[in-house]
Amino acid sequence: MPLTGTQYANLIASYVVHNFGHRGITVYREVYLGKTIIGKNRRLDILILEEQTRVAMGLECKYQDTAGTADEKIPYALADMEQLDMPVCLVYAGKGWSGGILHMLRASPLAAYCEPDGDSLAPSDQTRELDAALAMTFKWWDLVVRGKSPFTIGKKA
Repeated sequence: MPLTGTQYANLIASYVVHNFGHRGITVYREVYLGKTIIGKNRRLDILILEEQTRVAMGLECKYQDTAGTADEKIPYALADMEQLDMPVCLVYAGKGWSGGILHMLRASPLAAYCEPDGDSLAPSDQTRELDAALAMTFKWWDLVVRGKSPFTIGKKA
């Protein structure tokens, strides 16, 4: 079922709180933070704050289920996010992205595909990219080695 932009941002915020809230983070929606590259007031869809370390991460959420004008916003959104002096991620999902924009998103170190199951909110292959971005920002390395065993000498691959 297609989502609105607000519904998608709420889904991502819910996913983060559900799976990582116990790690000492607080999630805020629609936080104003500085100016955009064209001088407008910037509003982040999601701000994640790790209370103990005071490390923060900003998320912009983009959902496109049918072909449309959201494609045109992606290059601007990525360029604008590059100017923030903090960890950021453009979180995206949907089947309506053009091939060129999808390539741009997949190639960008600032973008992460994430489409959690709205019922379970469980981590999965569909959330792996956002999970990795969170791990790199907050040093939650257990997320990237989840399900793996440590290597030991003499163990066959």
